[in-house]
Amino acid sequence: MSQYTLRIACSDEKGLVYKVTKILYQNQLNIEKNDEFVDAENNHFFMRTVFSGDVILQNIKEELLKILPENSHLELKEHHQKNVVILATKEHHCLSDLLVRNEYNDLDFNILAVIGNHDFLRPLVEKFGIPFHYISAENMSRESHEDLVNECLQQYNLDYLILAKYMRILTPEFIQDYNQKIINIHHSFLPAFIGANPYKQAYNRGVKIIGATAHFVTNDLDEGPIIYQDVIQVSHSKNAKEMAYAGKDVEKIVLAKALKLVFEERVFIFRNKTIIFE
Repeated sequence: MSQYTLRIACSDEKGLVYKVTKILYQNQLNIEKNDEFVDAENNHFFMRTVFSGDVILQNIKEELLKILPENSHLELKEHHQKNVVILATKEHHCLSDLLVRNEYNDLDFNILAVIGNHDFLRPLVEKFGIPFHYISAENMSRESHEDLVNECLQQYNLDYLILAKYMRILTPEFIQDYNQKIINIHHSFLPAFIGANPYKQAYNRGVKIIGATAHFVTNDLDEGPIIYQDVIQVSHSKNAKEMAYAGKDVEKIVLAKALKLVFEERVFIFRNKTIIFE
């Protein structure tokens, strides 16, 4: 029996949960998990429902849209393993963690390929039998380089593009092509220390905690909707290099936890923030 995830975001009004679950019941579908949240300040309703049964998706969508407010956003998907392509540069810790998780099915995803703007990580990737594409950015504009990356991506039917320490800023045009499908790991607890060298910034500021943030990529550098964050404590005895080394463990854990939430359809993007049903 197939399993499905229903996601609804719309203006709030009375009886929404009842109306939605009634339709699922009338179609002899079994609700396995249900979560809802109302953003009272914006009068917005969010609902995530996991159900199983035999169903024609389009018929259920049409029935639901009839009872929902106008301009509602509805997604109804059968469970499937997410396909991803990873972009990387030279740092291996996040990439290697994802490669191992992919090998042993620790996350519900499938790495189709890795694209690097350096050839440095090819031996690591190919040990796992995954295609590695080296696309140099040397002596090339961002737009020209991204054209080559995009050309490479066209051969893959991907759900998400993961930036695993990909040390390049993407153009608005590229981001728009993969709107809400690009996930980045940033090595600081955003919104603090945006941009380059956040550990150096943290050291200069004398912080007592350092962290990492996984977020969706938008045109505003390191300011996209946040998916997951975590921190560790540090002391004055650590210099910027030691902070960066300590932060690597946080970065890979934060990225993996964020991807799990996204792959399980638990993350709603609302304006520039996220609503997450854990």
